[in-house]
Amino acid sequence: MRKFWLLFSQTVTVLLAVFFVVATLKPQWLNRPALGNAVSLIEAPVSGDPLPAPAAGSFAAAAKVASAAVVSINTSKAAARNPNMDDPWFRFFFGDQGGSTEPQVGLGSGVIVSPNGYILTNNHVVEGADDIEVILNDTRKAKAKIIGTDPETDLAILKIELDKLPIIVLGSSDTLQVGDPVLAIGNPFGVGQTVTSGIVSALGRNQLGINTFENFIQTDAAINPGNSGGALVDTQGRLLGINTAIYSRSGGSMGIGFAIPVSTARQVLESIVKDGQVTRGWIGVEPQDLVPELAETFGIKARSGVIITGVLQNGPAAQAGILPGDVITEVGGKPVRTTTELLSAVAALKPGVSAPLVVLRKDKKTDLAVVPGTRQRPKIRR
Repeated sequence: MRKFWLLFSQTVTVLLAVFFVVATLKPQWLNRPALGNAVSLIEAPVSGDPLPAPAAGSFAAAAKVASAAVVSINTSKAAARNPNMDDPWFRFFFGDQGGSTEPQVGLGSGVIVSPNGYILTNNHVVEGADDIEVILNDTRKAKAKIIGTDPETDLAILKIELDKLPIIVLGSSDTLQVGDPVLAIGNPFGVGQTVTSGIVSALGRNQLGINTFENFIQTDAAINPGNSGGALVDTQGRLLGINTAIYSRSGGSMGIGFAIPVSTARQVLESIVKDGQVTRGWIGVEPQDLVPELAETFGIKARSGVIITGVLQNGPAAQAGILPGDVITEVGGKPVRTTTELLSAVAALKPGVSAPLVVLRKDKKTDLAVVPGTRQRPKIRR
């Protein structure tokens, strides 16, 4: 019996040893996957399968949607030549003072807003350029032509001729609130397309001395040189504004950037594409912010609105019955509290079409109707 148990135990030991060897080296003999091939139990993703859900709080989807429609813009301008270089006596006494022969180059960004190839960007990005090249995020390149510019808002419309263009969805800047998350997309310093994130820091920024019509969205999303003309988008990838300027003492981002609201950009885009230029309203008044000193001088108790200190004779405002000392509180149904808001509200009126005004005259509310004229376009300085 003892010999039998000894033989049995040796047999079991040998069989277990063989099992472990086979399980390790030839697992397929046992219909088991090898340890090193355990990943084969997971179905590998194939083209067209949905990607894994982004991490909570990720802006990956918005960045992917919007980035495709954001382009880089390279501009060049022929070097200025000294006109005296044609005079042999000038060359004899002063030598080669013709200046650099190298063209001036510039860098910016833009946003494709139409399948027809229209691109929104800043006027200062393309101003004076002799050659404009647009580079898409998919690496395609195209020459662009300027359809129109609006220096008073620092906006410009370009057009390229390419097929199957990605376009951005226009959002609503009117519903923005301070604290809303936003993304800034552009090509800072020419390093390549870059996405930065932040929040809306303030709304309605004006009196910055950047443009004639200022109603900026302020954000702390990093905006740097080269970002001008790029997109400010919401967390759905919808366009909220065109990145335009930064406040900086170093030349780089300091957390204070400004974007033109998409409501303004849309108006400029539609006007330029339809009429070739932007037409704005004008009523012929001299407005000032209503400060306590002026209110006391004119004997006004109102504390909100814009006081009119002068009215152009026979101008639209004079014909509507507006008098010096009147306080305008509404234009076209929109309240106005500052001269900047009044200027923007009047400019938005359609010339030749009657619009309602609300004024306070000696603290008595009066409803008037004004037929605005056409605001003269500013002369371009060369």
